Amino acid sequence: MMNDRIARIGALVFSLAAAPAQAAEAPAPGSPAPAFQLRTTEGADFTLDSRKGKWTVLYFYPKDDTPGCTRQACAFRDSIQVIRKQGAEVYGISQDTVESHRQFTSKHQLNFPLLADVGGQVAKRYGADGFAGFSKRWTFIIDPQLKVRWVQKNVDP
Repeated sequence: MMNDRIARIGALVFSLAAAPAQAAEAPAPGSPAPAFQLRTTEGADFTLDSRKGKWTVLYFYPKDDTPGCTRQACAFRDSIQVIRKQGAEVYGISQDTVESHRQFTSKHQLNFPLLADVGGQVAKRYGADGFAGFSKRWTFIIDPQLKVRWVQKNVDP
C-alpha cells in the first residue's frame, strides 16, 4: 500500500514537472515575433524592435558554461561571419545573469551578444521555458519585419 502511494505521488510530481502549467506555444512561422527588452552582456538594454529592418537569429539555451551550451555557443561563434554575410545577427538568450553571461563570453571568446532573461519571461513568450528555470534549446529566425520565419525546437548541439 505504502509503495503504491509513493509511486502515485511520484508519477504526479513527475507529470507536473514535465508539463509546466500555462506553457506557451512557440510562435509559428509567419506570426509576429513577441517583442521584448532584455539586458545584454554589456549591461545595455536590447529591444527586439531595434532589429526592425534586419534579420535576427534568437537562440534560447539552458545554462552558461555547460557542455552542450558551450558547444552551441562556440558553433555560432565559429560561424558568425557566414551568418553576418547573410545579413543576420545572432543573440543567445538564457535565464542566467548579465555577470554570468560576461564570464561565459570572456571564457569562450564569444563574438555576439548574450541576453539575460532572468526569470524566463521572454522564454515563456517564445514557448521556450523549460523545467526548473532552464530554457529549452530552441532557435528562431526573425525577418526584417519582425515575423518569425523559422523555428527549430530541441536543438542538439
